[in-house]
Amino acid sequence: MNTGALLSRLQRQCIEDFRRAEALSAEQARTLSELGQRESFAFQRLRVAGVIRECGGGRFYLVEERVSQWKWRRRLRVLFAVLLALGILAVSRIARGQQQADPEFRPAERVPRYADNGPRVLIDEAHHNFHTASGRYRPFARVLQSDGYRVEAWRGPLQGDSLAEADVLVLANALHESNAQDWSLPNPSAFTREEIVELRRWIEEGGSLLLIADHMPFAGAAAELAAAFGFAFHNGFAIDSTSGGRELFSRNDGSLLDHALTTGGPGFERIDSLRTFTGQAFHAPPQAQVLLRLRAPFLSLLPERPWAFEENTPAVNAAGWSQGALLEIGQGRVAVFGEAAMFTAQYLAEHQLWFGMGSPGAEQNEAFLLNVMHWLSGDDPRP
Repeated sequence: MNTGALLSRLQRQCIEDFRRAEALSAEQARTLSELGQRESFAFQRLRVAGVIRECGGGRFYLVEERVSQWKWRRRLRVLFAVLLALGILAVSRIARGQQQADPEFRPAERVPRYADNGPRVLIDEAHHNFHTASGRYRPFARVLQSDGYRVEAWRGPLQGDSLAEADVLVLANALHESNAQDWSLPNPSAFTREEIVELRRWIEEGGSLLLIADHMPFAGAAAELAAAFGFAFHNGFAIDSTSGGRELFSRNDGSLLDHALTTGGPGFERIDSLRTFTGQAFHAPPQAQVLLRLRAPFLSLLPERPWAFEENTPAVNAAGWSQGALLEIGQGRVAVFGEAAMFTAQYLAEHQLWFGMGSPGAEQNEAFLLNVMHWLSGDDPRP
């Protein structure tokens, strides 16, 4: 057992000794001899963390509300070490401009769902989008085109009249002008209030929206739009503290939930697992159908600058939160996802790093994308 693991075990044992002795308040404080403890390094570290307090006369007690905070800090230190070991921090800090669509990506061979005059899909490029049809979402567009969709880049206003001929609108990683080059806080809305009102009206009248907002700053930029549909975005980084940024959602562990899009209902391919690549965590409204549910030990990290993680970076338990969900509004539909790379194929040439569709664990991501688009296109029977 290494030194860190031994220290962690001794600290947990110390906490349990306090609980067994019910030394949980100043009135219930005990001496070390009564607790079977000594002033060990593990004990002293818990005192420094505020988990154990002294109340005079050599008596100590456990502060339960600080135990959970201590656990999260310890988990964050482990995560920080994992990210460093994998090179993710170093790569991510310099890779924003180096991310490119994989030029070698080819969609899977398939018989197009729409042989002629398929649904018209507009991919927004009017809001400083990090992912566009001609850029990092080129593989996304190619998958849709292989299925017969008519895909266009959209640089016009988000107004009902302008969108009248569109079937599906894709908003992927939009940004406010102030964050186009600087992703640090604050991250104001990429969309005006007028645009949000117009979009909701268009959806209620039968339009479909695929809203994709990744980790900070994209979650912050789309938060007001998401709130118009009842979603609460968390402007941070959703990371499984044991995986280091590549999250697997599986039917086996319950993180990939049942729906026609995943179980393989009429017109949909069965999906058993999906991979995402960090992203954000969000709360879905009660009427939404959650597809991707974060499990323990997911954390939402809240740095002031993207990828600038430190040991004291605020962290929130995100277990039970969502990263993908569906919602019907009036005559229209909304699909919301908190991660963008899962629907494209990208690489960092300098680091020889590939991620997105087709990478290990993401073999079914392409089929899932088409399932989502078929649902948005209304290809399944409504209840």
